[in-house]
Amino acid sequence: MSRLSLVSRGAFPLSAALFVAPRAAAQTVQSDPAGSGPLLGALQWVEGTLLGNLATTAAVIAVAVVGLMMLTGRIEWRRGVTVVVGAFIVFGAVAIVAGMRSMATGLR
Repeated sequence: MSRLSLVSRGAFPLSAALFVAPRAAAQTVQSDPAGSGPLLGALQWVEGTLLGNLATTAAVIAVAVVGLMMLTGRIEWRRGVTVVVGAFIVFGAVAIVAGMRSMATGLR
């Protein structure tokens, strides 16, 4: 059979529907639970505070001071590295949680 005869008999629309249906199911939108508006607002405020300009400036100053103290021998390296790792965790929290969520949905 030629390709034209398959299209004219209706095989093409059926095969196209098979490829479109899984993508439509993957586009489901999850909504927030009822009553979560104030909680989400509070958490977004906390996130904005932790990742805002003031927090970024404070973290830069803290890392600089701790680095200087490590270089001069006034603080042990283990405690200094803890401060730096803590700053990475705070500012990388969004990416860390996104990675965990993608791994969790991939395991199902």
